[in-house]
Amino acid sequence: MDIDGASSVVLKALTQATSQDTAVLKPAEEQLRQWETQPGFYSVLLNIFNNHMLDVNVRWLAVLYFKNGIDRYWRRVAPHALSEEEKTTLRAGLITNFNEPVNQIATQIAVLIAKVARLDCPRQWPELIPILLESVKGQDGLQQHRALLTFYHVTKTLSSKRLAQDRRLFQDLASGIYSFACSLWSHHTDCFLQQICARDETAAMASLERTLLSLKVLRKLTVHGFQEPQQNMEVMGFLNAVFERLKQFLECCRQIGPGSTCREKLEKTIILYTKVLLDFLEYHPCAFIPLIQRSLEFAVSYVFTPVGEGVTFERFIVQCMNLIKMIVKNDAYKPAKNIEDSKPESLEAHKIKTAFFTHPTLTEIGRRLVSHYFLLTEEELAMWEEDPESFAVEETGGDSWKYSLRPCTEVLFLDIFHNYSQTLTPVLLDMVQNLQGPTNVEDPVQLLMKDAVYNAVGLAAFELFDNVDFDQWFKNQLLGELQVSHHRYKLIRRRVIWLIGQWISVKFKSDLRPLLYEVILNLMQDPDLVVRIETATTLKLTVDDFEFRTEQFLPYLESIFGLLFQLLQQVTECDTKMQVLHVISCVIERVNTQIRPYVGCLVQYLPLLWKQSEEHNMLRCAILTALIHLVQGLGAESKNLYPFLLPVIQLSTDVSQPPHVYLLEDGLELWYVTLENSPAITPELLRIFQNMSALLELSSENLRTCFQIVNAYLYLSPTEFLQNYADSLCQSFCDLLKDITNEGQVQVLKRYPVVMSTYLGIIGRILLQNSSFFSSLLTQMASELGQEIDQLLGSVIEMWVDRMDNITQPERRKLSSLALLSLLPSDNSVIQDKFCGIVNICVESLHDVMTEDPETSTYKDCMLMSHFEEPKLSDDEEPPTEQDKRKKLLALEDPIHSVSLQQFVYEKLKAQQTLLGDQGFSSLMETVDTEVVRQLQEFLQGF
Repeated sequence: MDIDGASSVVLKALTQATSQDTAVLKPAEEQLRQWETQPGFYSVLLNIFNNHMLDVNVRWLAVLYFKNGIDRYWRRVAPHALSEEEKTTLRAGLITNFNEPVNQIATQIAVLIAKVARLDCPRQWPELIPILLESVKGQDGLQQHRALLTFYHVTKTLSSKRLAQDRRLFQDLASGIYSFACSLWSHHTDCFLQQICARDETAAMASLERTLLSLKVLRKLTVHGFQEPQQNMEVMGFLNAVFERLKQFLECCRQIGPGSTCREKLEKTIILYTKVLLDFLEYHPCAFIPLIQRSLEFAVSYVFTPVGEGVTFERFIVQCMNLIKMIVKNDAYKPAKNIEDSKPESLEAHKIKTAFFTHPTLTEIGRRLVSHYFLLTEEELAMWEEDPESFAVEETGGDSWKYSLRPCTEVLFLDIFHNYSQTLTPVLLDMVQNLQGPTNVEDPVQLLMKDAVYNAVGLAAFELFDNVDFDQWFKNQLLGELQVSHHRYKLIRRRVIWLIGQWISVKFKSDLRPLLYEVILNLMQDPDLVVRIETATTLKLTVDDFEFRTEQFLPYLESIFGLLFQLLQQVTECDTKMQVLHVISCVIERVNTQIRPYVGCLVQYLPLLWKQSEEHNMLRCAILTALIHLVQGLGAESKNLYPFLLPVIQLSTDVSQPPHVYLLEDGLELWYVTLENSPAITPELLRIFQNMSALLELSSENLRTCFQIVNAYLYLSPTEFLQNYADSLCQSFCDLLKDITNEGQVQVLKRYPVVMSTYLGIIGRILLQNSSFFSSLLTQMASELGQEIDQLLGSVIEMWVDRMDNITQPERRKLSSLALLSLLPSDNSVIQDKFCGIVNICVESLHDVMTEDPETSTYKDCMLMSHFEEPKLSDDEEPPTEQDKRKKLLALEDPIHSVSLQQFVYEKLKAQQTLLGDQGFSSLMETVDTEVVRQLQEFLQGF
């Protein structure tokens, strides 16, 4: 591509590619795509985005095409790779000047330079860093900022490389530029502080931006640039200086009011300082030991003393709490159980922590956490009133402790309580004691305090096991709290039922459960929605507990289940509906068939909820889970759900439908339990199997469930099922076997005995129960292998006899014996040659399956089943599914359970004797070891 001639053409295409008119846009994009591999194209793009006179959108697009081209064509081994000559020209052009006026474009150029640096620096681009450093020193403000921005992105990218050689190169770079980076950061920081004092906010903003960028560079250099940073005085000097700078910047918060752009940037810089400390602690815990004392003093003073008043903000408090937490929890700072085995640095760190966390310090931290940070805020109380569902969901939120103050506070409390429980337990119990008895509803401060203290007791339940008699507390105090019906007391009602949920699996007597169910029943009718939602969550924890007894819960089941259903209808948020559905699912799962009389309303409502949740796949997952337990609870009666149930399964397991990404796993489980509990096949249930072929092609982690579904159809309606799907199923299985990778083949070979046992079981079934097919299979295989049929048959029998030890299950050993015996009587010389082996196998199997009656001294086959009895079940046992019944009925027809091996051996040997005559049979028996013959005769006594 001729650069001079092409510039106008490429510029025109880029201009058209920024158009909102697709008729103009699409052809331009296609043209640009074709040029991507043309030599000179990226030189043209460089000229275009470096031309500040052109339209900003066009220049922006040129940068993006250039950046994408680096990913695709910069590497030497890439198809259509750029020539080394053009790359040399481009590298030089990228760092000719740093004067981009548009911030967004400047950032993109910095990112693309960093991408090239990742591949070429320092070997092919040794001049990059020196030029950046020289430009950063310049007096021109714009040039200095753009060079510093690029310097940061290059440093960030190079620090992320993880190969040992790349890490050594970055460490070399870090040691060479660290002094300069420190002086740069120090200079811009001093400038900012001076300008703030002079109230020159415009200049201060410019200096703060440079402080932020230089600090970002230092963060990467400090954390990733040194193998043993504690040996470098400059590194440790910088880290110690961080604390002083943090104090200075926090004081600036007093001068700069919240809400301004400068304050926002200032807070961002303060957070970056804390990230430097947190990152260094994470990557270099031993090097951090000299900083432990200062870090704890700094964080505790700002978070737990008046020092922080008026200057701290939420994200900073979160970072300080994370710093304390990481020091308290760090395994490198804990001595070994046997002190002699401890590393010196671990002992040193432990000594520093012990000296810092004195009884008064821990007491103050514990009290402050509970009495200040655990208190519900005005914003949270307002949310409770205005949007109770969001409040309830947020209170039971996920893994957000790193970023949100409340979860972070609770995690820090737990970690400190766990490590210093001997000191903090009396502190917390004293706070509980001071709040005994109902609290005055007119005293909001005390209500909030009690909520906070009860929260702490719930969080520390496991730690308090030996110190709190929860059963007595429940009866003597908490029950009374729950009976206070004043609307302001909802705070405590909600917290107490949550507290019970935390203790239910820790210490709660079984005989108190009925009393708890009465409490739950009452609170499920509480006028406050948050209380009802919290009560439902505690109910789930209660029925999930291993001490749950169905018989204790049954008197309350109808009422509580009805109230749960009402709650499901009342809530409107997707997350809340999911939460309530999980409780409903849990209840159904635990009471199983006892739920049948009470699910009518739920069964009618779920189709409506499914339709309403079309855009909410996670809610649909919760509905699928509820349906799984509902089908299991209804058993054969679940057939009444088919008009709704089967279309749901159809959609959830159809890989051509986008929702399958979310619904497939639960949909397959629902499909399987539906088949398990189906009393009979229906055309619609059979038709769903059309989805299976594509599912088997996926070969995903759901393959096992797919096979279970196939088995379930075979148990349910083998003839109809195989008439419709045998061909496609066999094809799918053949494709799966071809798809096994080398690694898969190795894993199969590692399980050789198990695999061989399975193969012999399959051949045994065919030979015993479909001998004509076995003959045709043998004929086909002999033809394909170019062997005689008798030769192949002999090889099969010989291999079978040799591999019999691979079969460990007595049932499969009996199956093999029956199958090989079914070859008799025979005058085939090959079978007669293998007669000895067949008899040996039969005698071994007789030892496996025959039990002796001590009274009559006769033998009987212990695997015979003559009838099917329904077992008596305890309250906690699940009744057999329809599939369990089908399996047992099928087992009655199975030769393993319906044919006496002893009698079968006798009949087959007798038939062989009749065929050959006494003399011929005697000659055949002489091939068998005399001890084996003696054992055989003992088993056949009485015939």
